Amino acid sequence: MTGYHPNISPVTAGLRCACPRCGRGKLFKGFLDVAERCDVCGLDFSKVDSGDGPAVFLIFILNFLIVPMALWVSMSVDWPLWLHAIVWSVVVTGLTLGMLRPAKALVIAQQYRFRRSELESGE
Repeated sequence: MTGYHPNISPVTAGLRCACPRCGRGKLFKGFLDVAERCDVCGLDFSKVDSGDGPAVFLIFILNFLIVPMALWVSMSVDWPLWLHAIVWSVVVTGLTLGMLRPAKALVIAQQYRFRRSELESGE
């Protein structure tokens, strides 16, 4: 268990998109593709599965934040409808793409924290 750091916070590991065990290795090999294993401590990532959780969490969080803001802006300024469609589409798409990777890493870090024995078996 080289590189094991028992005090690594799942939030820290998630926001850094780092290995949930050591906090130093890369969790992703692509934008959202999880690596096969940590290049620092060797933790096998083949058993982690975030599913649709990160996307669902982001849908709820972004809707809670963006919809009231969009309504406030539409009542405060006199933009044409097509401009609202463009502006809010870009805002939602940008925030979703920017937050999806850390959200997925956070779900994987939480999964590691609460199911560590299942994820480390076979090493």
